[in-house]
Amino acid sequence: MHRAIPTTSFFLFGFVYAALAQQPAAAPAPPAPERPPLFFKEDFRLEAVGGQPVTQADLFNQNLELKLYGDGPGGTNPDHGIWIFRRAQPKDDPSYIWTGRCASSCAVALRDKANFIDLSGLGKIKWRTMQAGFHMLRPMVKLGDGTWLVGDHTDGYTADWHESEITLSEIRWRQLDIKTVLTTGNGKWIEHPDLSKVDEIGFTDLMRGSGNGAGGTTRVDWIEVYGKPVKR
Repeated sequence: MHRAIPTTSFFLFGFVYAALAQQPAAAPAPPAPERPPLFFKEDFRLEAVGGQPVTQADLFNQNLELKLYGDGPGGTNPDHGIWIFRRAQPKDDPSYIWTGRCASSCAVALRDKANFIDLSGLGKIKWRTMQAGFHMLRPMVKLGDGTWLVGDHTDGYTADWHESEITLSEIRWRQLDIKTVLTTGNGKWIEHPDLSKVDEIGFTDLMRGSGNGAGGTTRVDWIEVYGKPVKR
């Protein structure tokens, strides 16, 4: 014996089916972010053992402009400033940027002559560094609107050269007074800065050097920047 199915059941089933059929298709998932290509690498060059104030001529990549801030060459004491250096020992030691003679906080930045850099998303930098004392190396950027920022990522003391990789969207930023190379802005964090049009990128330890030797200094062998070019 078959039971009769109430008419209301057919009505409800048809209503639900029609409602589901009218729903828009789910939007496709957004594409996964792509890792940007290597935009440039700078491996500061000095062939002979010794040191000298760093200049534009010491860049391998002459499509870049060297920018020096804070206590740079040309100050009251010509021995002060940001130097390029090469040690006699170990024999395989590279040439490197050295801040030991900075009499005040100093910084180095690089600027591509033809392009801004889009460092948003997975934009990153890599560098090979070796710090001494309590010096902590930090990335810094100049945005397209002229704002300078310094990041909270730090690389400190190591007994030998150490490579680091920094995804810039992961770190936090404070405003930087580029004239003094010190933080400003009453200690406020700059939330979600626009990194899609970076004019200059570089590094600072926000400290003066301790002079000759390894008492307190920053050394940078090379820096790589991964981002997309944006025409000036």
